[in-house]
Amino acid sequence: MPRIAGVNLPENKRIEVALTYIYGIGRSLANKILRKANIDPNIRANKLSPEQFARLKEAVEKNYKIEGDLRREVMLNIKRLKDIECYRGIRHMKGLPVRGQRTKTNSRTVRGNTRRTVGSGRKKAKEKT
Repeated sequence: MPRIAGVNLPENKRIEVALTYIYGIGRSLANKILRKANIDPNIRANKLSPEQFARLKEAVEKNYKIEGDLRREVMLNIKRLKDIECYRGIRHMKGLPVRGQRTKTNSRTVRGNTRRTVGSGRKKAKEKT
């Protein structure tokens, strides 16, 4: 099983799609990497020769920030926003949409208020005093 950056790539998928299993690599970046490494995007991951796999692994690990490093960078960026208490940081702290989406409706998943039926998931009314 091909392994790049600590991620096992699926063997029976095209290498173009298999690369997207790595955090930080999407379809367009996968195509760019394959062009740089001179590998056909239609070849299956288990059909790669050892030489092709070595070129691919080198192209991915040397030139791009992926997996743990990228996750750490994103986490630190969010932490920085929270520390300086800017608008986006406050939205992250409250668990609300950060990028200007409306919240009167449509933000149920971000708020943790997913409704499967009409009445479920509604916030509980405060008790009468």
